[in-house]
Amino acid sequence: MTQKSKTSKTKIKPATAAAEAPRTPLTVVPDLPIEQQSNAALLRRRTQAVPRGVASATPIFASYAENAELWDVEGNRFIDFVGGIAVLNTGHRHPRVVAAAKAQEDLYTHTSFQVVQYEPYVALAERLNALAPGDHPKKTLLVTTGAEAVENAVKIARAATGRPGVIAFTGSYHGRTLLTLGLTGKISPYKKDVGPFPSDIYRAPFPNARDGISVQDALTALNNLMLTDAQPERIAAIIIEPVLGEGGYTPVPFEMMQALRALCDKHGIMLIADEIQAGFGRTGKWFAIEHSGVVPDLITVAKSMAGGYPIAGVIGRADVMDAMIPGGLGGTYGGNPVACAAAMAAIDVIEEEGLLERSTEIGEHFKARFAEIGARAAPFRLWDIRGLGGMVAVEFVTDFSTAAPDADLTKRVVAHALQRGLILLSCGLHGNALRIMVPLTASDAVIDEGLAIFEAALTAAVAEQQQA
Repeated sequence: MTQKSKTSKTKIKPATAAAEAPRTPLTVVPDLPIEQQSNAALLRRRTQAVPRGVASATPIFASYAENAELWDVEGNRFIDFVGGIAVLNTGHRHPRVVAAAKAQEDLYTHTSFQVVQYEPYVALAERLNALAPGDHPKKTLLVTTGAEAVENAVKIARAATGRPGVIAFTGSYHGRTLLTLGLTGKISPYKKDVGPFPSDIYRAPFPNARDGISVQDALTALNNLMLTDAQPERIAAIIIEPVLGEGGYTPVPFEMMQALRALCDKHGIMLIADEIQAGFGRTGKWFAIEHSGVVPDLITVAKSMAGGYPIAGVIGRADVMDAMIPGGLGGTYGGNPVACAAAMAAIDVIEEEGLLERSTEIGEHFKARFAEIGARAAPFRLWDIRGLGGMVAVEFVTDFSTAAPDADLTKRVVAHALQRGLILLSCGLHGNALRIMVPLTASDAVIDEGLAIFEAALTAAVAEQQQA
């Protein structure tokens, strides 16, 4: 039996009880009545209705959000450094994005582009073609999810080359469908117990200072792979995240990316840049691969493309994108017109509010503050502070001499931060890194408030771990 929600109303209020000192909202929150519910009651209902495989990082339920702040159903305020897993570069409910979506809703919400076409799909494709790196003609396919974009990119590469094979990298994340799980380079929790996976997928090592794998080591291993298992003439594509997402927010060294481009050119292989998490300003450029100067053949996009509305796509060389016959690409909801309108507005916001430059500023600020906080609150525990632009991570270890991953400390920091009103999310093969995905529209005041909470959480987590 499900528990009915109470009908009494309450006003959204700032959280103060969990914090060490009272905090007040830094943005003006509308006097918005919400249903009075409890997180615990909703969690009980969720447990009965939703499969356990759908994991949630926090036990709270949202009632309202604005820019980089979120309120739960009990009225507690949180600073959001996660942004819906890098979906909200333009912040929660950016007024221009919401207005564009509402205006489109007043016209039509769905026709299926495969049945009755509409201008917002074409306009967004034109916009993406212009934004993507490279001077060659481009075309764009719009779909709904990141995994769907990756599936279609592989399908297009196979059609264009007439080859079946795909090479991906250790630590990569490309989605939860069977093909994208085959590409993903991390077992738990994504691939555990759900194989077998599609054939003709090969794994190459990612350059990793922790494991002593240099760029040259990675390239040597890739060349050896092509001598032993992955015949180059049968490889359609090499797919890589310019910055690892779930794998730890580790940027691909530029020389590695340039070497991959040369290798693909030598063997007629398509280079796919998976920009689903790193794109749309997260790293200080529209696409993270632009930092390296490399132009890929295909780019997959999603997440922050539409400021919170579900849409994804594949951008690529026009000749490659036209490899599929009519009807070979598409999907019932692909390029939904409301999401297209939101995406156009989100792109406008990124351009007009200078969010590419803002991303770089945010990244530099976080790196500097993490170094200060680490030295003060947890000496020799913050082993690596890394990233491109505002796509930043900090990695926790037991000590600098061994650099042993400390997932336990990471979990404690996340838990203590949530208690104090800050939402954080871990990542990495060992689960010992924290990634920063704060909206690029967040104010300096909100960011610094969040960093102060992070320091308090880190201090508490270190003390708690020492007492355990």
